[in-house]
Amino acid sequence: MSAESPAEGSRTTTPFHDLAEFVAIPRVAALRLAPDGSWLAAAVQTLSADGKKYLTSLWRIDTGGGPPRRLTRSADGEANPRFLPDGSLLFTSKRPNAGVDQAGRDGGDVAALWLLPPGGGEARVIAALPGGVTAAEAARDAGAIVLSSPVLPAAQGGTGGRAVPPCGGSPGGRPPGDNSAADDARLRKERGGAGVTAILHESAPIRFWDHDLGPDQVRLFSVDPDRLREPAGNGAGDQEQFTGLHDLTPEPGRALDEEAFELTPDGTSVITGWQLWHPAGQSYAELVMIDVATGKRRVLLSAPEYNFSGPRVSPDGRFIVCQRETQTTPERPPELTLVMLGVNGAGVAGEAGRDLLPGLDQWPAEPAWSHDSRAVYFAADDGGRRPVFHVDVPTGEVTRVTGDDGAYTDLNPAPDGRYLYALRSAVDSPPTPVRIDLTNAAAPVALDSPGVPLAVPGRLAEVDATADDGQPVRGWLVLPEGASAARPAPLLLWVHGGPMSSWNAWSWRWNPWLMAARGYAVLLPDPALSTGYGQEFIARGYHDWGVRPFADIMAVTEPVLARPDIDADRVGMMGGSYGGYMANWMAGHTDRFKAIVSHAGLWVLDQMFGTTDHPMFWRPQFGDPLTQPEMYEANSPHRHIAQIRTPMLVIHGNKDYRVPVSEALRLWWDLSRYGVQAKFLYFPDENHWILTPGNARIWYETVFAFLAEHVLGEPWERPALL
Repeated sequence: MSAESPAEGSRTTTPFHDLAEFVAIPRVAALRLAPDGSWLAAAVQTLSADGKKYLTSLWRIDTGGGPPRRLTRSADGEANPRFLPDGSLLFTSKRPNAGVDQAGRDGGDVAALWLLPPGGGEARVIAALPGGVTAAEAARDAGAIVLSSPVLPAAQGGTGGRAVPPCGGSPGGRPPGDNSAADDARLRKERGGAGVTAILHESAPIRFWDHDLGPDQVRLFSVDPDRLREPAGNGAGDQEQFTGLHDLTPEPGRALDEEAFELTPDGTSVITGWQLWHPAGQSYAELVMIDVATGKRRVLLSAPEYNFSGPRVSPDGRFIVCQRETQTTPERPPELTLVMLGVNGAGVAGEAGRDLLPGLDQWPAEPAWSHDSRAVYFAADDGGRRPVFHVDVPTGEVTRVTGDDGAYTDLNPAPDGRYLYALRSAVDSPPTPVRIDLTNAAAPVALDSPGVPLAVPGRLAEVDATADDGQPVRGWLVLPEGASAARPAPLLLWVHGGPMSSWNAWSWRWNPWLMAARGYAVLLPDPALSTGYGQEFIARGYHDWGVRPFADIMAVTEPVLARPDIDADRVGMMGGSYGGYMANWMAGHTDRFKAIVSHAGLWVLDQMFGTTDHPMFWRPQFGDPLTQPEMYEANSPHRHIAQIRTPMLVIHGNKDYRVPVSEALRLWWDLSRYGVQAKFLYFPDENHWILTPGNARIWYETVFAFLAEHVLGEPWERPALL
């Protein structure tokens, strides 16, 4: 086989051939449909002027077609578009607002809630809280808004320092906590002035992915309609600035962290998930309703064996649909479905809701009500795709809306019921706003938006095989231009994270087309534990994180290596998160690969499950490592360090709290003391994902150089900026 650089022979120049061009491609990240259905507000990420970060701005995409138009342009960016009934656009932004004190968490910049009038003009702040605005939702039929904001626990509300009733009610019929924002501002100034950064934890959790939880706690605030008619505050003082912001959830603890919420159409109630944490670190999430006028909280769904999240209220205001997930147990992996209940309690099946999808063997997500409240649309991984489905509420009949054409998110049904708008992506296509005609089976129509369409340097094929236990296993194969029997391409095997996930959508972070532009073929398999193949497919690997998925991966890899357009003598392997775990596992179980890249990989399981930000998820599955060490010992890659011979590139971010950097530090030391040829690419200020443009480029440059040395046999070239 020829050892020439695989980049030679490429016929087409694309942004994937130049990392500077690739990181500058605009990226559509979210969609929200205007109330009249005439346009979509799209959140679009673009490179900042200095090239050091991504900024999110809002764009107008007309549903009937036409060029997109940028609506916001600040240097701090805008995100989280939401609409009021009159078409006014709400969004969050850290951009400065004259006359309003936006001093935030320990003196840092925080986001405020802004309003852009429906007819255009200047946007203005309608709410700015000391801890910032993290999310906001508006009522479908009323001008009511509820937002979330972090507040220091000691901040008191309108109860005069008295204890708040457990249900969140207050005397006089007014929401508790009318003054909590002002008190929070005072406490933050005192904390900053005293140089205090400490956090006191009294229960789990203490971190989430890449940031500390605390010292503040997320609370919900209602916004007086008067604040929509005049500028918010004039800098005359905290009390006046925060007038009209009513704290609905005093003393929530960690109940509202990362919980989605939604208002009823009339704006009288807010529905949200509510986490209950136990001293041992276990939790379950209820679904609760909070009265906006009084702050009284009522439990709608609660069962310790389930978590309820992501509520969506029907347009007629009568029903709620949400996701229900079973708790992980040693015997079975989690199961997900959609359940429905009446807003006033009608239609509830016990305390767990009515299962809308009892016969569906997939994991539904992103429910969206039809215009007439008779059906729910949702997306679910399915055989390497993520199609849209439709469930008829009265009958429970499920039908598939889209074909084998990609992965869908951000579902937005039109108000007249004819169209469904969504973001569609695929392994070979970045997220693109599309219009789906619900009256016929025509292919979705792509709408003009920034960054698309995008030509890729190669082609995509589907591959399948049969595992040793008879189970069909499939994946995607990215082939570079020019790959043939005469010019076989070197192969890179990529294993996805999760592990309960699937290769079915576009990835900016792990983008195989950058490899294809350099002549590599890339295999993207879905082994045991992957979603989209039924509950039993997940269960096959539930107790065998290493052995079973490894066997599946090799079962689909070997026939690909036998293809005439693949060079079986030049093969590398890569993975991140669970894929990094599998990289570490495979390094100790096969010498088939010339190089292995392990990004954010698990190495010592009992160590990792005790230091991760989310130990409460893994402990029920693997057990207590002191009294039940069997699964840890059977599945921990570090036990096979003596068998590793393959050169490895270890990559990790210091702010990765999901897979703590201690995993990489231990892996790096173990590889070093066992004499394995290895390098360690360390990012002091990145997390589980390498997100800043400069570091993303260095990530790829280092991976390219490492693979070129070991897979292609070229001299090692250290990236110039390292």
